[in-house]
Amino acid sequence: MVNIESIEAFTDNYIWLVTTNEGSIVIDPGESSNVINHIDKNQLDLKAIFITHHHLDHTGGVDEITSYYPVDVFGPNNNIETISKRLRDGDKINIIGIEFQIIEIPGHTLDHIAYYSKNNGNPILFCGDTLFAAGCGRVFEGTFEQMHESLLKLKNLPNNTKIYCGHEYTLSNLEFAKEAEPFNQNILSRYNEVIKLREKGIPSLPSLLSTELKTNPFLRCDSKEVQENISTKFNTLKETKEIFKALRLWKDNF
Repeated sequence: MVNIESIEAFTDNYIWLVTTNEGSIVIDPGESSNVINHIDKNQLDLKAIFITHHHLDHTGGVDEITSYYPVDVFGPNNNIETISKRLRDGDKINIIGIEFQIIEIPGHTLDHIAYYSKNNGNPILFCGDTLFAAGCGRVFEGTFEQMHESLLKLKNLPNNTKIYCGHEYTLSNLEFAKEAEPFNQNILSRYNEVIKLREKGIPSLPSLLSTELKTNPFLRCDSKEVQENISTKFNTLKETKEIFKALRLWKDNF
């Protein structure tokens, strides 16, 4: 059985902890103390650390964690010396009885990767800061075209894929989604649901890809309503790449 827990960090980061009867994996530990305390308290057997990209809020705790637990650190082919196993698109790794496939998804950063597992028909995706619940990451190092292509890769995964991203941005993302697609009742319903969850202190994650396909404007650039709204608002072409770029630039200043 696969158990996935969130460990909160900073103001809105999620560090993910995946555990089976063969051990545990920590994903994107931006800080170390909560992770170490949780592992010790629950007497877990840490087997590996996964990194999706180089930003410090996803890597800042790696050195201290590995000083306590000398495990392999898997990550993209970048300049982080702590990474001991460097991964590229299409690589497959088997840890704690789970086979993960690596998907390169540049855009937010050039080195960004995701970890995807079919997980015996219950697929899971750890996608860092590329795909968020109801949104996507800023384009910092890559191009808008790269980010759009990366999202298309994730969009084509099975609809029942559970999405574990790096931040609790869902409510603010849905506020933007309501503006991007104001007549989408799925967005309005999801917005009200997430308000109730957050009022109770419950994470809005994981999300389902099927939910994202109905409510995430960045995955809906081929939607007629999104295209009409964005092309009129910003006087842009209705091509999906142009719609995506206009959406992302709008969200940057929303």
